[in-house]
Amino acid sequence: MLFHSPLVPARLMARYKRFLFDAELEDGTFITGSCPNTGSMLGLTAPGSRIWLSEHEGAKRKYRHVFELIEADGTTVGVNTAMPNRIAAEAIALGQVSDLGDYTTVKREQNYGRNSRIDLLLTDPLRTTTYVEVKNVHFMRRPGLAEFPDTATARGAKHLEELGDMAEAGYRAVMLFVIQRHDCDRFRICGDLDAVYARAYERALARGVEVYALKCRVSPTEIAPAGLIPIDEPGIAALDTSIKISAEG
Repeated sequence: MLFHSPLVPARLMARYKRFLFDAELEDGTFITGSCPNTGSMLGLTAPGSRIWLSEHEGAKRKYRHVFELIEADGTTVGVNTAMPNRIAAEAIALGQVSDLGDYTTVKREQNYGRNSRIDLLLTDPLRTTTYVEVKNVHFMRRPGLAEFPDTATARGAKHLEELGDMAEAGYRAVMLFVIQRHDCDRFRICGDLDAVYARAYERALARGVEVYALKCRVSPTEIAPAGLIPIDEPGIAALDTSIKISAEG
């Protein structure tokens, strides 16, 4: 997935109020922009970090710049949570996620479950209808190990329950974790930060939900799906309390 126009390099000053950030552009201009990420962004908000922004024109826009990427841990990480659905659709079309690329129709944001919307609905006259829920991942505390979630997410647990309902109703249900970074070779559920989600994850597996983790190549020109990585067995994350969160938010 190529960015539509060149990204603007800058230095992060602060990320605050969930949806906003302050930065200094290369010409010394200080700006406030929009941060399209409601999560905690643990490890990805250090002041002085090199970041990249997209620019958007329009009289109705309050903020011209949007926070897209940050340099952290020696790599470039995507932070825009609007991207994973597009990345997932691209990966599926490329045949990178099981056999999901064999479906004839892919619909986005379809109503289902209990007042929810499924990210991708795959249909084909000769195949079982498949519901695909996509989650954004960029959290890493241990080198090479991507984790989700980075904070408690009741909404995420609800999505797992609804996927389980679809699986038990005879449909195919898939949870796809899209990791917007390339420096990982494993993925796990972060039970020490959200034990409720970890239990919901284990229950979803038992009910027949399929789970995949997809890492990405990230650069100021594109974010591209780079293949699936192994997922730790359920239960490991819930029991492992040896990893400590850094003081940096």
